[in-house]
Amino acid sequence: MPRLTVITASTRPNRVGAQVTDWFTKVARDHGGFDVHLVDLAQLDLPFLDEAHPAIDGLPYDNEQTRRWSDLASAADAFVIVTPEYNHGYPAPLKNALDHLYREWNDKPVAFVSYGMTSGGLRAVHQLKPVVTALRMVPVADSVVIHLRQALDAAGRLTPTPAMENAANSTLDELLRIAPTLTVLRSSPAR
Repeated sequence: MPRLTVITASTRPNRVGAQVTDWFTKVARDHGGFDVHLVDLAQLDLPFLDEAHPAIDGLPYDNEQTRRWSDLASAADAFVIVTPEYNHGYPAPLKNALDHLYREWNDKPVAFVSYGMTSGGLRAVHQLKPVVTALRMVPVADSVVIHLRQALDAAGRLTPTPAMENAANSTLDELLRIAPTLTVLRSSPAR
């Protein structure tokens, strides 16, 4: 069973992202196609990029936090990034986490669960796609877009809709369709 790592990108206290991640993770586990693991960037607590050498140069990494992050990312066969949109972009801790590594991302599919008030996070995902592509990841076409004005109740709790559930399952199906091909590519001798 392929290993899916779900990354919570927001590190803010009282963030909606934890609710979104909890909901998506439950859908992913119920889907049954993946061994689902979580990485919360708030708990990972990476410093701003402080490695002496570029990640593209490969191992060894100087810092324990980077080595720990490398192990978590290396173990994944596919990723889902749960990201908010802040000021038409994605959060700095996510860019920092992506920039810490290089080979660990190569030839792995990635999907997005985005959320925000106006665009549902679509502008953040639009900016993320060239970044993950430069890391040799393969973004899938399907995604989950959550418009918070409609998805939060009066108490600020996420209220998933059937459309959200359908989008999540379609996204997981697409990741599951692509992940085996990329696993073969990663294990080819040409690497």
